[in-house]
Amino acid sequence: MINDNPYVNWFRHSSPYINAHRGKTFVLMLGGEALADPNFANIIHDIALLNSLGVKLVLVHGSRPQIEAKLEQQNIEDWVHHHLRVTDTETLRCVIESAASLRIEIEAKLSMGLANSPMHGAKIRVCSGNFVTARPFGVYNGVDLCHTGEVRRVDQDAIRQQLNINNIVLLSHLGYSPTGEVFNLSVEDVATQVAISLDADKLILFGEDGGVRDSTEALRSELLADTAERLVNQYMAKHSSPDQVPSELCRHLQAAVTASRHGVARSHLISYREDGALLSELFSRNGIGTMVIEHSYEQVRAATIEDVGGILELIRPMEEAGILVRRSRELLEAEINQFTVVALDGAIVGCAALYPFPEEQIGELACVAISQEYRGGDRGEKLLRAIEESAREQHLTRLFVLTTRTAHWFIERGFEPATISSLPNKKQEMYNYQRNSKAFVKPLE
Repeated sequence: MINDNPYVNWFRHSSPYINAHRGKTFVLMLGGEALADPNFANIIHDIALLNSLGVKLVLVHGSRPQIEAKLEQQNIEDWVHHHLRVTDTETLRCVIESAASLRIEIEAKLSMGLANSPMHGAKIRVCSGNFVTARPFGVYNGVDLCHTGEVRRVDQDAIRQQLNINNIVLLSHLGYSPTGEVFNLSVEDVATQVAISLDADKLILFGEDGGVRDSTEALRSELLADTAERLVNQYMAKHSSPDQVPSELCRHLQAAVTASRHGVARSHLISYREDGALLSELFSRNGIGTMVIEHSYEQVRAATIEDVGGILELIRPMEEAGILVRRSRELLEAEINQFTVVALDGAIVGCAALYPFPEEQIGELACVAISQEYRGGDRGEKLLRAIEESAREQHLTRLFVLTTRTAHWFIERGFEPATISSLPNKKQEMYNYQRNSKAFVKPLE
């Protein structure tokens, strides 16, 4: 019996991710814009939930708009040089006031525990401190950036001690020097260096856009670091001015690229405006933002016995629709070595099988299936290429396929109509005339 309760189904589908994330270390970066947004209260609730599920959390917050507001209020010039704010003594005072005020606000929100609220019973402990050592940026192109600095070192051992006792570590964009000075750092720099130092499992960057969109405004769910870096370079070449801070999306992409290059497996760009974006990104297969990775987590590979359950789940709807011939678990287990799968983040989203007939030097392409959610890309082509390569390795010279509903897809990929009598004798003996499948053959070059 299939449960049609959306909440129950969502919770069940989330359980693999709950298990996968438990004990992992996530660095969350929230700019000042995110903290000022009405949805910030919901983000706090979601952070509390992650903490209760055993995720080790480091929150890094910025205060860019709050600093700008204070500078304007006090008639202090906001001077940007080569994309960095020049932090003189007066500006530093505004920076410290803004960062300190926001830190207290975040700690207060994480301390809530009202009955009938998502925070009830959370009992979260937050730890802040001088975990980030900084150094001055110095003089750049003849301009002294004063108290503007960059990350010199992160005390990862001290941070891990706090994470190991289930405390949330809260860091600002301020860094401290061995001489007792305070430096204004880029929040993206702090978040990135902390993630790298901790060898974090994820760097999560909250922004207004919630990810990268293509030319049709469709969200790109996955982006390789090389592509992300190219987008940053293109933006900087076309739109960036030295007396302006680069756009938020550009800064976040650069942070994700840097993190990826230094071993952080996954960086996520999500929206601080969308309620539940953090949970949707972490506990669903498709996510809701853009994930930046060094290498794709989608694989086309030989199937193993552990994939049987995933393949059965994938092909069941197509079997019920009469598109595929029904296969029992026992048969699939016996034939699993004939299958190739498309695996995405551990889930089977595509499959195909190759049954060789060595005497005739021909192979049958069978059970070609792509999950409904993942159609429209090139996964079918990738599967076909993998099957063709496997057939060549077995010294087969042709492929044939029997199909009732997808003839055009195969024709468009080089298959030509064939008669049943042209198939291998063993296949002719097994041919199901009730299904009346059409045969197509493709030569292998």
